[in-house]
Amino acid sequence: MRLEPNPTNTCFGCGGANARGMKLTFEQDDAARCIRGKFRIAEQYAGGPGMVHGGIIATLLDEAMGKVNRFRGVRAVTAELKIDYVRPVPVGQEIFIEAREVEVAGRNLYHEGEIRDGRGDLLARGRARFVNLGRPS
Repeated sequence: MRLEPNPTNTCFGCGGANARGMKLTFEQDDAARCIRGKFRIAEQYAGGPGMVHGGIIATLLDEAMGKVNRFRGVRAVTAELKIDYVRPVPVGQEIFIEAREVEVAGRNLYHEGEIRDGRGDLLARGRARFVNLGRPS
């Protein structure tokens, strides 16, 4: 299932109503219970020359991991986020993101995500703890 930006959501990462936002689109793989994305990050999100800014890398991983909460049908917020920057993420080149749930402990949902380049080389990985707020109203 394709997860398009919601036109009324102002989220910087995935909202459609944020003029300065990234408007990220993901794919939800119900069989594998993972979220995937394929992107080319524009120069406007650069940090060092030719490299995606570290905060944008964190945003990409947080967005992908946050979408994993859909498999439980709950609203959850990021409580902790850890990013390992393995290699520079290049601006303008195709990258692939995948995220999935790895553990549940009470209201805590633990997810992991990775960013890889077109060759499959690991560029960054993240782990996050989300707190389950319950079913959306």
